[in-house]
Amino acid sequence: MFHIKQLELVHWDYWRRFSLPLDAQIITIVGPNGSGKTTLLDALRTLFALRCSGKRDFRRYVRRADRSFAWIRAVVANQPGSSGRRPFFPCLHDEVTLSCRIRRASGEWTRDYTIVDGDVPIEELERTEDWIGLRDYQSRLAWGGLTPAIAKVLALEQGDTDKLCEYSPKALLELVFDVFGDKEVLDNYEAAREEQKSAEHELDDLGLDLDRLRAQAEARRLEADNYLQWKQLADEAHALEAEIVPRLEAAELARDAGAERQQLAAEKTERAARHTERRQGLHRLEEVRAEKSAAEAERTRLKQDGQGIETAYLAARDRVRDLEKLLAERAALRTQLETEHGADAVALEREHEEAEAALARLRARERELVGRFEERSDALRTAKNRGGAPSDPEVARFRALLDEQGIAHQGLAEVVEVTDAAWQAALEAVLRPYRHVVLLEREADRHAAWALGERERFRHFVVPERESAPPARAQSLAEVVNFSAPVPRWLTDLINRIRRVDSVEAARNLPRDVEWITRDAYHRERRGARHLGRPADFHFGELARQARIAQLEEDIRELDRQLAEARPQVQAAADRLTALRARLLGLQSAQLLAAKAEAYAAAEAELPQARGELATASEARSQIEALQEKVGGQLAGIQIEIERRGRELNAIEQRLAELDRDTAPRRHAQAQRLKRLRSLRRGMPAHWRDPAEIALLAEKYESAAGARRERDRLRTRLAEGDWVTDPAVLTVSERLKADVNKREQDYRERQGYCATTRRLTEEARNAYIAKLRATVRQYGKNLKALGELAGVGVDCPPPALGADDLSLAQAGLEVRFDFDRKGAVGLNDGEASGGQQVMKSLILLIALLMDDARPGGFVFIDEPFAHLDVANIDRVGTFLRATRAQYLITTPVTHNANVFAPAQLTLVTRKKKPGDDWAPTIGILARAV
Repeated sequence: MFHIKQLELVHWDYWRRFSLPLDAQIITIVGPNGSGKTTLLDALRTLFALRCSGKRDFRRYVRRADRSFAWIRAVVANQPGSSGRRPFFPCLHDEVTLSCRIRRASGEWTRDYTIVDGDVPIEELERTEDWIGLRDYQSRLAWGGLTPAIAKVLALEQGDTDKLCEYSPKALLELVFDVFGDKEVLDNYEAAREEQKSAEHELDDLGLDLDRLRAQAEARRLEADNYLQWKQLADEAHALEAEIVPRLEAAELARDAGAERQQLAAEKTERAARHTERRQGLHRLEEVRAEKSAAEAERTRLKQDGQGIETAYLAARDRVRDLEKLLAERAALRTQLETEHGADAVALEREHEEAEAALARLRARERELVGRFEERSDALRTAKNRGGAPSDPEVARFRALLDEQGIAHQGLAEVVEVTDAAWQAALEAVLRPYRHVVLLEREADRHAAWALGERERFRHFVVPERESAPPARAQSLAEVVNFSAPVPRWLTDLINRIRRVDSVEAARNLPRDVEWITRDAYHRERRGARHLGRPADFHFGELARQARIAQLEEDIRELDRQLAEARPQVQAAADRLTALRARLLGLQSAQLLAAKAEAYAAAEAELPQARGELATASEARSQIEALQEKVGGQLAGIQIEIERRGRELNAIEQRLAELDRDTAPRRHAQAQRLKRLRSLRRGMPAHWRDPAEIALLAEKYESAAGARRERDRLRTRLAEGDWVTDPAVLTVSERLKADVNKREQDYRERQGYCATTRRLTEEARNAYIAKLRATVRQYGKNLKALGELAGVGVDCPPPALGADDLSLAQAGLEVRFDFDRKGAVGLNDGEASGGQQVMKSLILLIALLMDDARPGGFVFIDEPFAHLDVANIDRVGTFLRATRAQYLITTPVTHNANVFAPAQLTLVTRKKKPGDDWAPTIGILARAV
């Protein structure tokens, strides 16, 4: 590094203008406090672009001169070094002029610097235009050897130069590397480390931003999915409203209209047929009623004749009974008379008991016969007064429960009428399992009826499905049956598929799959042929009822005959009991016989004639009863025919009323249906009516009602859901997705870049550590060399430097000094004396400025001899003389004269006298060679 040869100041502080020679190794600046020693050093610091001491700056000094400008000019050496390079190349002279011009401009003080070749005075410098700024000037000085690290040493505060030994190991290491270290290596390491931190921080920020962007993209994706779902639902709801529902409604209306048209046409045909049937039925009914009137007149005549015959018969019967009773009384008296004498009393009592028991048995038999007679009489009256089959008790009880529940119904036997008596037995055999089938009037009651049947365990069928019987097939069993009300379809199918044949031989030529039956109920079906059994009683039709009436009449006649036989027996037993009781009471039978002897004789004579009259009356009574029964049978048959024809007419009237009642609303509904259909089809595309497409829609939605339910469901879902309806979310989602992909790519690139920065940082750290170790070795070498010059042992072990930022940040430089072989001491351990502290600081300071590549240089030291004794002052002076640096040392005038011993040049400063404008110039004392 260069050293200073001459300094010139103009208007600096209180100095007007002077020039000082500084071409010496050790220069002592001496003067009282406040005489300008530090001011002179600050002038040099300002010239070399260093920071002034304390809180001072160059403006403080130039303001005191009360001038608008100031100059600081120095001539410095420009000798080539060991490498042949001059410090201020391209200046080639051995001397160069460094100049600082300070001027006031717009109220502010500014500095300009220049470096010119040779020794150039200020007057000539004023004419030059080669002025440079502070940054460029500092760069030129650093090229000349005044690096920023050395500038930092030169700018140490007053009194800090002797306190380097108080630095911590870490601070000392930093100072050493700042001075000796390769700035480029440190800058590279710092730049690489900062770049790595910046890259990692940027990567972290990018990662956070990527996560945030991903979250936003996911949120937008969900919104886009929500929008797409809403769009799909809205489109489907719109399609249902605008297309699907109208298409299905039109298809259903067309189908319903066609079916209704066919039904209306069928009803029209049926109405005409029913009117014809009603006219024919009315005609036939009038004929039957005429027959009934004739039969009723005949029955009235027979009844009148029968009354006279019945009166004669009763009178003859009573007369015969009275005569026979009177004769029986005579016979009883005779018997009593015969037995009054000699009868054993015990035997008579026993006979009385037996007679009493026999009378009780006969009376019980009579009551039984009377009860059966009355039961058959009631049944006969019931059968004559109404149609239908006799009811089973279980069936009657279940039907009563149905009536209590308000469930209208009929028995199957009530709606079946056999038109051919020859086939009654065959039909009864086929329908025997279905005698007690219950038919419901309303199909809606089926579940209630079934629940009741399940509760009562009703064993017979309860059938809600009924329909009008279809036309009977020719020669089928259905051809001899009429139904007065709708019946189950399976029943009509059953009797329609059974063909009537006269005998098994007549069925020989029929096909194998034909099912047939004979009059005797021999039945052939797919499983084979068998006899179904001829029923003992009939249930279906009028013939069954007439058979029941005939059977009941026969039963009544038989009971009447049995009663006629039983009553005389009862009377005889009663008379015998009376006689026995009379004997027991001691009646006088002989007196009784004598008193009524004439009456007994007359009765005996009259009895044959009375019996002849009774026989004649009984025969006449039987004949009239036969005629009456015949006429009654005719009337019953006529009444049955009238009732049947009346039921047929009522059914026809009811059907016509139903047709008339239902046709008008149905025609109106059909008109509305067609109007609605035309309204729907108006403007409808042709392909909307394609049956294949309609079938697909019907398969998906079942019906228009199903499509409307689906439409309403979608509308409800759209109304109640939280939907995104802005299509811009799709664009935003795609853009965010693209941004995420690009950001992920940037993140991967940044990861690669971070890996590169880590590698470069590692390389820069290794280079830095290598340079740091070399610097420490050089500094230790300088310390040992200076220690040898000062007679002090110096030990500077290399610090522990790990390959990581933490160990580098914590590393320090431990320096130990051995004064007078009293043992090594550290930097600031409190064991060294004041002089030793100054010596340690000077060694540490001067070692910083020793550079084999650029020897020399200059050092500013403020008062290094303060608080030193004479021996230490001499020791420090000897040490300074032994080094090759240029020293500018300040010292107060109070120090020992030995402080001037090492100085080749002494500058004496003096205080400005009061009243003087300028301070005295600095005195110069040069040591004679």
